[in-house]
Amino acid sequence: MAEQKSMLLRMNINRHNKTSDTMVSRILLQTCTLTAAALLLLPAALFGQGELEDYQRADELRDRFDGTVTDRILGQPTWLEDSPEFWYRKSVTGGYEFVHVNAEEQSREAPFDHDRLARTLSEAAGDEYHGLELPFNSFEYVNNRSSIEVSIDGTIYTCSLSSYHCDTRPDENSGSGWSSWGVWDHDLEPVNLARSEEERESPDGKWKAFVKNYNVALRNVETDEVTMLSTDGSEQNYYNYNSFRWSPDSEKLAAYRKIPGYDRKIHYVESSPQDQLQPRHLSRTYIKPGDVLDIDQPVLFHVEDGNQINVDNDLFPNAYSNSNMNWWSDSRGFYFEYNQRGHEAYRIIEVDGETGEARALVNDEPDTFFSYATSLYRHYTENGEEIIWMSERDGWRHLYLYDGKEGELKNQITQGDWVVRDVDYVDEENRQIWFRASGLDDDQDPYYIHYLRINFDGSGLTRFTEADGNHSVQFSSDREFYVSTWSQVDQAPVSELRRTSDQSLVMELEESDISALEEAGWQAPEQFSAKGRDGETDIYGIIIRPTNFDPNQSYPVIEYIYAGPHSNFVPKSFMNYSNMMSLAELGFIVVQIDGMGTANRSKEFHDVAWQNLGDAGFPDRILWHEAVAEQYSWYNNERVGIYGRSAGGQSSTGALLFHPEHYHVAVSSVGCHDNRMDKIWWNEQWMGWPIGQQYDDASNIVHADKLEGNLLLFVGELDTNVDPASTYQLADALIKANKDFDFLSIPGAGHGSIGDYEERKRRDFFVEHLLGKRAPNWNQLSTQ
Repeated sequence: MAEQKSMLLRMNINRHNKTSDTMVSRILLQTCTLTAAALLLLPAALFGQGELEDYQRADELRDRFDGTVTDRILGQPTWLEDSPEFWYRKSVTGGYEFVHVNAEEQSREAPFDHDRLARTLSEAAGDEYHGLELPFNSFEYVNNRSSIEVSIDGTIYTCSLSSYHCDTRPDENSGSGWSSWGVWDHDLEPVNLARSEEERESPDGKWKAFVKNYNVALRNVETDEVTMLSTDGSEQNYYNYNSFRWSPDSEKLAAYRKIPGYDRKIHYVESSPQDQLQPRHLSRTYIKPGDVLDIDQPVLFHVEDGNQINVDNDLFPNAYSNSNMNWWSDSRGFYFEYNQRGHEAYRIIEVDGETGEARALVNDEPDTFFSYATSLYRHYTENGEEIIWMSERDGWRHLYLYDGKEGELKNQITQGDWVVRDVDYVDEENRQIWFRASGLDDDQDPYYIHYLRINFDGSGLTRFTEADGNHSVQFSSDREFYVSTWSQVDQAPVSELRRTSDQSLVMELEESDISALEEAGWQAPEQFSAKGRDGETDIYGIIIRPTNFDPNQSYPVIEYIYAGPHSNFVPKSFMNYSNMMSLAELGFIVVQIDGMGTANRSKEFHDVAWQNLGDAGFPDRILWHEAVAEQYSWYNNERVGIYGRSAGGQSSTGALLFHPEHYHVAVSSVGCHDNRMDKIWWNEQWMGWPIGQQYDDASNIVHADKLEGNLLLFVGELDTNVDPASTYQLADALIKANKDFDFLSIPGAGHGSIGDYEERKRRDFFVEHLLGKRAPNWNQLSTQ
């Protein structure tokens, strides 16, 4: 049997790649290292997958599916200010068009003549546009709605809706934004902490506060006389001008005195600069878990008598961070938020403006972690009379109402075995909160987002969405109407206009037509759930099949993983295309799963990640795979690959190290392979502080000697998100353990997708190691 399959592999290589005898010999030598038992795991049918035509079909899939869904709202409807009218853009056969709706009149019309505008813009821009292919996605009504403005390639066009004449001007905002590489240290001017040219003026205009010789100084605006408010500042214990906050009555000033922590630098070599021949050295500040952090000491100054009060830090002794200080409008005191190192406590601290005495208005101290990445919502009503606070303290993420002056809990606003996802709007006048939630319905996917409203006292819970699907809602500016669009991953979007007062249907806007998509071969992603490690909790995922899916075929499985505890990741809204579909087209089943440890379920579900990022929900994921294999004979759970990037890069490698009985092939991109090597905020949030054994337990580098499967590592040499050294150190550990693996460093690449080359190498790796086939010889094909 082994000899027969080696012969088939040789024939395939010669047919598609015209590989040299030397190359064939090398591939056959690799093949012969497989045992007969291992080869039996590769059904003969697999040798009809991973062909060149499959690659071609995979490359064409996006274009094949793009634009095939019609009557579908693209983007969010745009409500006009103080008006019951809005517009939206929708797909139609041949392109897209814009629609203007009047909710009160229940009418709809085109906001402009698409063909006429296309002709005008073509003349003005010197290009060729068509009515259903206008070169913009949004517009703005101007001149009392007699004209519209659009931005095209750095130029703003103001077009009359009567004459359709267009005036032009440069778009000053075009091309603005932050560089994707972040800020390199060599681009920064050194900060002079001894003095600052900037001055912060008091509200009454009498004083200007500034830094002089590391201390706080005041300048009398009328006399220009300078008075020193502090004398205890120094190079390593200096006052930070950016922290200065005046009380509204101008009688007091709050400031942070900073003791700087360790200024860790990551160093890079840009091997192949585009503007010069020689390599370039770069560096940037990058704080890692366990590093010594800045210490911010709040200090209160009374201006008239020069009294200085160092606020006692008993309530904030070990800060990961203290937020900016803010004064109450009556100047009674100021407040800031304290996030404790290790994230096991989060407090709102108030400091009395006269005495400098500190107290905790809100205190959250969970047994594990306070998830400030997912659960940090707070709203201060006027003058801090009340505080709306989000917490998982009862086991689910909910809202609580505090008395802002007394610092006492007044009532729990929301409650139940479901989670608040976010707050959209707080109506203080009517004492109502408009928010999003999920998990409300036992018969729906618990991740589906719904929109609701509730009173401050927890009464009057009102739902604006009921349909079984994931919702997106946009309210009119007066909140009298709303547009609701909902879908499932395999069910096309439906958009409706409803009335807020009774949630009644005003108009059906669009119901997507996917017939052309289905005719193009689209296979609907299948939603699938199975019990997790506790035997009770449902774990949710999706299954993606190739367009030529044959239920009588056997398909190896590839899992796309991202298990960050800051959210959930399996798609919930309609998906006509995903890169996972192109990968499946090569002859695989591709899946995505949200295991325990991810967010937006119960606190218990979330806590699995605590000091345990190496878990990545794998016990739940493996049970999910087994449940699918039990139901479907074509699901080959004996040949499973996995891939991911960033935290998914860590998890995909971890799959081979910690669960080799189930995962056999992994492609890991720009991974954090040891949580001590990555940025502090993300890793200490979940892995905790101080650094302990838990970091070793989750480290791919520490456990590199456990590698059994086939591993491909990608790294970008200029990754400013995850230290590239993390991947290099994993490679070093694998080499020292005498392990075989593949490694590719991409010159000039950062943390984002490395592009088509990365995608092709990932595909080839899975084709070779899951299908047992040699990938096409791209060097020869590119010259043909």
